[in-house]
Amino acid sequence: MRYLILFLLGLFFTQTSHSQIYEVGVFAGGSNFIGDIGSTTYIAPNAPALGVILKWNRSPRHSWRVSLIYSDLVGEDSKSDDPRRKARNYSFDSNLLEISAGMEYTFWDFDLHKSGLKAVPYLYSGISTAKYNNYYFNSVGQYTSEGTDSWAFGIPMALGIKSNITNHLILGFEVGARYTFTDELDGSVPDATELEGFSFGNINSNDWYVFTGFTLTYTFGQRPCYCNF
Repeated sequence: MRYLILFLLGLFFTQTSHSQIYEVGVFAGGSNFIGDIGSTTYIAPNAPALGVILKWNRSPRHSWRVSLIYSDLVGEDSKSDDPRRKARNYSFDSNLLEISAGMEYTFWDFDLHKSGLKAVPYLYSGISTAKYNNYYFNSVGQYTSEGTDSWAFGIPMALGIKSNITNHLILGFEVGARYTFTDELDGSVPDATELEGFSFGNINSNDWYVFTGFTLTYTFGQRPCYCNF
């Protein structure tokens, strides 16, 4: 995993003969889970999420981006609108560390080397992988650790808006859903083979989680040469 992080950082900071402009900053907001436990409301942050973001602005319309975000994932059946979940009354609280890389595309030019205040909407997508703890619910409904960790790959899909607030600072707000290729984040499908009998929920629907929050990035680097890409 360490080598993957170093590779992604190297990819973003490798410079060509024409120096490009970079951004480095933070993400702060909240997360919510959509799966077999808790509320199914799509945007309902109920746990803090914090992270760091790196960007390489390859043109005024698109940027390569990598992020590292840490959050709790919390699900509570008592907060669900489904009476069956309320009656079951399961809950879980798990840690999640996500690495995501992909492309951010603005709907129109966002050239930081032209004067004036600019505000543009953008889309972001790529690929993500998240480390989480394996849990299951035992025969009496207790949330129990398996003592192991797993990695879940997924597809991030974010919609946001950003604006330059000074010559070097960019403030953004985004909502980013992550579709994962696992159904194990909430403990509804135990990872260990000998615990398969404790599975429950919809086995045909994988887990989602959503990050909602603000980004603040600092820009640096020489004036770019935006070449054809």
